[in-house]
Order: sequence, then structure tokens, then C-alpha cells
Amino acid sequence: MSASKYAEQYQRSLSEPEIFWAEQAAKLRWHKPWSKVLDDSKAPFYRWFAGAEFNTCYNALDRHVEEGRADQVAITYDSPLTNSLKKFTYRELRDEVALFAGALRANGVKRGDLVVIYMPMVPEAAVAMLACARIGAVHSVVFGGFAAPELAKRIDAAKPVLLVSATCGIEPGRVIDYKPLLDQAIELAEHKVTRTIILQRPQREAALIAGRDVDWQEAVEAAQPADCVPVASTDPLYVLYTSGTTGKPKGVVRDHGGHAVALMYSMKTVFDTNPGDVFWAASDVGWVVGHSYIVYGPLLQGCTTIFYEGKPVGTPDAGAFWRVISQHGVKTFFTAPTAFRAIKKEDPEGKLIGQYDLSKFKTLYLAGERCDPDTILWAQDKLKVPVIDNWWQTELGWSAIANCQGLELMPVKPGSAAVPVPGFEFAVLDNAGTPVKDDDIGNVVIKLPLPPGTLSTMWQNDQGYHDNYLSRYPGYYLTGDAGYRDTDGYLWIMSRIDDIINVAGHRLSTGAMEEVLSSHPAVAECAVIGVADALKGQLPVGLVVLKAGVTKSSEEIVRELVERVRAQIGAVAAFKQATVIARLPKTRSGKVLRSTMRSIADSQPHTVPATIDDPKSLEEIATALQALGYAK
Repeated sequence: MSASKYAEQYQRSLSEPEIFWAEQAAKLRWHKPWSKVLDDSKAPFYRWFAGAEFNTCYNALDRHVEEGRADQVAITYDSPLTNSLKKFTYRELRDEVALFAGALRANGVKRGDLVVIYMPMVPEAAVAMLACARIGAVHSVVFGGFAAPELAKRIDAAKPVLLVSATCGIEPGRVIDYKPLLDQAIELAEHKVTRTIILQRPQREAALIAGRDVDWQEAVEAAQPADCVPVASTDPLYVLYTSGTTGKPKGVVRDHGGHAVALMYSMKTVFDTNPGDVFWAASDVGWVVGHSYIVYGPLLQGCTTIFYEGKPVGTPDAGAFWRVISQHGVKTFFTAPTAFRAIKKEDPEGKLIGQYDLSKFKTLYLAGERCDPDTILWAQDKLKVPVIDNWWQTELGWSAIANCQGLELMPVKPGSAAVPVPGFEFAVLDNAGTPVKDDDIGNVVIKLPLPPGTLSTMWQNDQGYHDNYLSRYPGYYLTGDAGYRDTDGYLWIMSRIDDIINVAGHRLSTGAMEEVLSSHPAVAECAVIGVADALKGQLPVGLVVLKAGVTKSSEEIVRELVERVRAQIGAVAAFKQATVIARLPKTRSGKVLRSTMRSIADSQPHTVPATIDDPKSLEEIATALQALGYAK
């Protein structure tokens, strides 16, 4: 396709959305056609493919078996943590899912019921998700290993009829016992779960509670396979909780029909994948990337998807990703920038890359947080393939800003996720709701209606959806991010809105300062936070992690960083303080906890997020900030 094809397709998606999305929907199998492509009768609560009946599991599995892909591998499970490798063809996966769907039904799960899934990165997690979809139940996956109080909060919010879990999760050097966490959460929750199905893992078997807990294997052996149940296209497929600004989880609702249409479209348009390709998203089913691009997207497209139970470094080394790509013939790889920064820190010269045959590897995609230009340039240089940033959110469900390689690869601008994906119409507004000029930072919003695949509402909380996302700028969805559009139409997402700092009246992006810090040859990763200042309102403070093998003193590096920011952004930034730290506090999905660090620096009350990877990292940050005169 020519570059103008993107423009043509993008314009059609905005000017003729119903015709455009009906064409995409025709690529799937519908049990009953829609009466209306876009139902706007209850705007701003829009619904796609109203009146249609659909089954996501049928389209992800049975359809491929019937159309000749029965013997193609659907899922490859690769676990360096347990030294396991297992493959499931589309026929085998369909049969496993049908049996587990029968087990769910035998244990009281009906169409419309909600099932909480609390699982490690094992294929059974996908089986449980797809089995719910098969019988019209709603699933809500909670990241495996979440603390009991957090799991209890999600049980109370979702009110499941049944809970699916495993006895343990595996981390480098340790086993995390899930069963005690599960038991405690059920005890803490006000909503009482009376039935669970537990997968016994060989690394840790656990005693089951009679009358409540059912052994996975025994449940499956006693079950009859369940057929796919057609449901309304607009019925919920899943609820996924994302942390709210209040600390209370927000349940994002995804529907069946629009979700499948959007993911199929993105697999070709954004990721340039075809049926039979090997697609790997190195994430977890607990996150939205795991839902969209480990389970549903690749299977709807007829790809082979990789379930990886391991880390980018330490399982066994910083070559772990290259080993998986080489061994399984991965064409398209999708991960978080944090993973690449960890690899770059351990193997800055990329020496381990040369040990593997990456000849089938065509494209690297990065998303999950803003990717600094230095990481993109490092990956481009070492891997010799296009490195494509893309931006989206749990709420949006699929890539909203990307360099759409399935249309044509546009020039990469490191630091920008490129252009809006067809279906998404962006605007950048000031606080009064007026569009800002090109290259000026403002609040990034998306015009309603949002395209298929995005959240339809919040779980049992329409008012919360309106208040959180729609009320500030009527007619628009508020992303919560700050950024700008350049004169070429590229969008630059710079930070969360609350990470724009105000220095003596100047609105400055911490993301722009992080770009400067990360370009220093000694810096592996960094964060800039705005701390309260009596004179200037706020001042930026840099927190940097160094690459392995750096010989310069921390004092010298800090001095150079201050000079770089002054030279590239200017004295207006008032950037005078930075400190070297061992690690940045992050969530398990790789997001840096900037707002939490800012609260610590300002000695404000803060809640340690449930998703934090290592709580001790916040103690280290507090110590480092105290040495600078903050966090008193």
C-alpha cells in the first residue's frame, strides 16, 4: 500500500465509520447479523454491532479448526523458570477449552455470571479465559500473586460466582504460594466465594478445602465438553481492573463483538501479521496487553502465540528474549520499554544478540509506558529491524497511536508513537477545552464515539465512567495524558497530566527532561519528578539508574546531566538536582511509579500501589530523596 493509503483508510474510518467497521466485521463469523453497526441512542454510551449475536471463543478457536488450521500450533508455552515447553494446536486448545467450559458449567457457572481468574503465566490461564467466553460467562483476570487484600477488593467489586486459581506462581529463585493468598482474600472479602477450581502445579501442591475447592484435573475429567453459546455482541466479555486515582480499582468493561473486530483489524493493520505467523507479546494475562495480544488478538488472527513464563534478564541472562525469538521463529515481538532498558543495562553492547539466529524476526513493538528515544535507537542499532512505539491504555484495549506497518511504515520519530490508528480522532486541548497550536503541550483527548474494542463503560458503574473519562470535555474521552501534535501530524505523549510540572509559571514536561537524561551514555533508565518548591512552585529532580560497568563517579555523571538539560531545554527548566539510584520503583507491568515518588518527596500521604514489583524500592527512593533535602 502507498503512504496515501493510510490517509485514505484513516479518513474513511472517521467519515464513514459504520461502513468502515462493517467491512472489518465481515471477516469474522456472526451467529446473527447486527441491526445497527453503531447504536448512538444512549450517547455518550455508544454500542457497536447492536442486535448481533457472536461468540469470541468460536471465532478464536473453532473457526480456525473448521477452516483448516486444526493442526497449526495455537499456543507455545515456554517456561525457563520451570524448564517446561509445551505446544497446543488449535484443535487441542479448542478441546481443552470445551472441556474446561463444561467443568465451569458443572460447577454452577451460567451465561452472564462472572468468574475471577487468579493465575500465573501458564496456558491454563488462557484456557480459563476462553472457556468463560465459550459459555457466555464474564471473566475478570487478577494478576497472579496480588496481595490478599487487593484480591479481596476485586472479589468485592466483581462479585464472582466462582474463582479459578493455581497453587503457586514461579519467580526467579522463589515460589510464590497462591493458595494461602487466595484463602485469605476469600476470608477478607465481604462477597463470599463458595466455589473455586484450583490447578495443582508440581512445584507446590496444596490441600484443598472440602466443599469449596475443586481440583482442576478432577473437574475436567468429570466434565462434558461445552459448545459455544451465542451472546449479544454488546454483552461483556471481560472486566479488567485498573488502578484509579483514588486507589479504588476501576473495572473496565470490554464487549464481545466490537472487541474481536478491533483486535483482528489491529493484528493486520498495526502489527502486519497474517494467519500462521508467530506473534509474541512478552507480558502477562493480568494486564490488558495479555488479554489483547497474548490471548485474543493472535488467536482471532490465526497466529501462533507465545506464553512465556520468565523474565527479560535472569532467566538465565539478558539473552532470554533472543533465545525465545530464535527457538520459536517469532516474526513480531511486542514488549514494554522497561524490559529493553533492563536488557540494555545488563548487556549494553548487545553481545548476546549475536548468539542467536533472528532471521525470522521482522519487527519490534514497544508499549506500556512512554519509550525514551535512546532505548529505541539502541534497539534499532542492535537488532537491525524496525522498532515501533505504540500508545494505548487498558481502557482503550488496542493500539490507538501507532506506525501502522500493515499499511506502510512511516518514518520513525523516536519519542513519538507516530499517528492515530484508523478509528481514533485525537485532539490536544488546553484546560478551557480550546485546541492548542501544533507543538504546544496540552491535554490529549479522543473524540467520541470511540471505535470498537474500547471500553463500553465501567463494571456496574456508568456514572463512574462518565465522571472519570467523559465529564471534563463533553464530546471527548479524557486520556489523562499530556502531549502535543507536531506539524507532521505525529502525536507525542509526554507524561500523565499530573506529571506536567509548573516551574515559575512555565508548564514543562518531565518526559522531555527524561529524554535528555536517558540520552547520556551512562544512563540505563531514569525518571524526573516535580517536587514542591516555595519559590518556584515546583522543581524537577532526576533519578537515574546507571548501566553495568560505568566507571565514572556518580557526582561527575550528575554534573553532566544537569549541564545537558540546561543545554537542551534551557535554564527555564531549573534542573539542578539529580541522584544515582540502584533501581526505579515500578509496577509489575513496568510502569514507573512517578506519582508515588512525588508524594514521598513532598512528604505527602501515599498508598503503595498493589501492583508494585518490589516495595523496598520505595524505601530506597525515600532515602535518596532525603539526601537531597526532600521526603522529610
